[in-house]
This record gives sequence, C-alpha cells and structure tokens, in this order.
Amino acid sequence: EVQLVESGGGLVQAGGSLRLACAASGFTFDEYADYAIGWFRQVPGKEREGVSWISGFDGTTTYADSVKGRFTISSDNAKNTVYLQMNSLKPEDTAIYYCAADFNFWGGTPSPLQPEYDYWGQGTQVTVSS
Repeated sequence: EVQLVESGGGLVQAGGSLRLACAASGFTFDEYADYAIGWFRQVPGKEREGVSWISGFDGTTTYADSVKGRFTISSDNAKNTVYLQMNSLKPEDTAIYYCAADFNFWGGTPSPLQPEYDYWGQGTQVTVSS
C-alpha cells in the first residue's frame, strides 16, 4: 500500500526557511518511474492550491507563480523522499502542506490538477509569522 508521510513543518519568521519532506513507501522511486509527486497547501476555509510538482521520469519540476524563485522541489531516490525547500517565506505561505502522488503519469510536465493525484499524506503545518 502506498503511503506518504510529510514532515518538517513548523513556525518560522518571515524571510526564514523550512524544508519539508515527503517520505514515500509502498513503491520505490528507483524501480517505478510512472509517477509524479506534488506539493499542495490549504488554509482553513479556503480551497487547497497547488505549489510544486516533480516528475518521476526525469525530474521535471514546475511551480506555482506564487512560489516561483523561492521554493525548490527535489527528490532523493536513495531515501525515497521528495523535498520542498522553502526560502524567503511570507506570512501568506502559512498553510497545511500536503504531498500527493499521481500514478497515471506518463512523462512530460506533471499535472497541477488535484484529481490526478491518487494518494495523499496527512499534511504538515507551516506557520510564518510577520
């Protein structure tokens, strides 16, 4: 069974950094390339939005405009983990961050659409104080 577990959230001042991790189990990055991993975030009372995505095929990455230039997504096959490095954090980045896996991905640019993602983690809270 595929499981995703997020970690690394916390409280940080504006301008600071955090690195989120999404540890995957139930499949191995090295042995299975037909997947994409996405990071999404949600503020209570608002719709969940996409943040960043990475291809299991070739590491192609994409970012939402709101985080471009500040966030970096990466993967470590040895640890079966995807990371989201968040720099220059702003109070508006405060949210619960979720990672999710799309197993209907056949290469190219990962989909930003949430219905494409089959498995979701439980989320990790990120709070940025002003």
